[in-house]
Amino acid sequence: MARRKQVAPLQRIDSGEIMQTPSDEPERRAVYGNGHVSKEQSPQTKRRRSSSSRAPSQAPSSGVLTLLVCVGGIYASFLTWGLLQERITTTPYPADGSAQAQQEYFRFPIVLNTIQSFFAFTSGSLYLLYKTKSFHILPRRSAFVPLVLVTLTTTLASPFGYASLAHVDYLTFVLAKSCKLLPVMALHVTLFRKRYPLSKYLIVLAVTGGVAIFTLYHPPKPGKTTKTQSSSVYGLTLLAINLLFDGLTNTVQDHIFSSPHRYGKTSGPQMMVILNLLGTLLMGAYLLVTPYVPEPFIPAFVKTDTQELATAMSFLARHPKVFYDVLGFAACGAIGQLFIYATLERFSSLLLVTVTVTRKMLTMVLSVVWFGKSLSRGQWMGVGLVFGGIAAEAYISHREKKEKERLKNKQK
Repeated sequence: MARRKQVAPLQRIDSGEIMQTPSDEPERRAVYGNGHVSKEQSPQTKRRRSSSSRAPSQAPSSGVLTLLVCVGGIYASFLTWGLLQERITTTPYPADGSAQAQQEYFRFPIVLNTIQSFFAFTSGSLYLLYKTKSFHILPRRSAFVPLVLVTLTTTLASPFGYASLAHVDYLTFVLAKSCKLLPVMALHVTLFRKRYPLSKYLIVLAVTGGVAIFTLYHPPKPGKTTKTQSSSVYGLTLLAINLLFDGLTNTVQDHIFSSPHRYGKTSGPQMMVILNLLGTLLMGAYLLVTPYVPEPFIPAFVKTDTQELATAMSFLARHPKVFYDVLGFAACGAIGQLFIYATLERFSSLLLVTVTVTRKMLTMVLSVVWFGKSLSRGQWMGVGLVFGGIAAEAYISHREKKEKERLKNKQK
């Protein structure tokens, strides 16, 4: 008996199509004399295919809406976070059992970071359980090493940043942190061989130049001595190291998200949970172990207090008002991280850094207004350069997106 040829070859169906409800009406076929089979589609199939063909055109508006929600969440969370950070670190409190002239400040960065990491781990875990109904935080074992690297760079960046606050004022700290575009782009080019158009480099130079002008025109505090001026150089060095670690953090995170074939598909909540879990364990171990480590073995940039945990608990017991600011600081940071990892998962690290740069600039302006400070004309020129660079980046990105859509529609 002759083998009968299969009318239609078996086709591989994408998993997304399997989830679609099949039509109750079978497809009608017309067989021509040469054996060719023509499929006449049912109305349901036509509607389904027409809706799927419209999906790409709806994606840009959906992406813009998602970006606006993420940016709004980052701004709202971290503007409040920045104000609370400045209030926590700069508010004087009367020393216990001493004259009112003697005051003390909250200077416990590792404790502050540990509390924030724990809050972020908790909120990320709750969100992950709500979203996926499971607690699977590691997509593949191969992702563990780069995630540990990100944890180390994140954990090491904070002590350098907080240590620099003792040698530079908060506005200079915020503006220097706005230079994050520079190390992120440099590390993308050197480590991951990415290439950017000339306009991107010019925008980064404009932002960096604005930051430099702002720093140069910043008026010195009354009573500054030569020793304080040299301390500022030391503080800027600490900030530069902090920026390097920040750049490594962003580029490696971007690499993990963009390499699902190597590390598995990683979601924003998954990365948030595992990084904050590792960070909490690492910093918690540091706080518990350092009291028993000889001082010569502790690096100078983290040698704030070998008894930091006990001293911080004593400080909070004497000044319970600080505790509420610390809780608010940690909560705002945790909520902000949810929006940050959502942005990083859906977009890119360069776009995220651009968002955080604008947020830091708004933090600076809000700090000026809130605490009654003022900016010189040169500083406003620096601010204008930074925002001008960011506006140019937004315009170029919008124009490139329109051009891609035009070419895509032309090919159809």
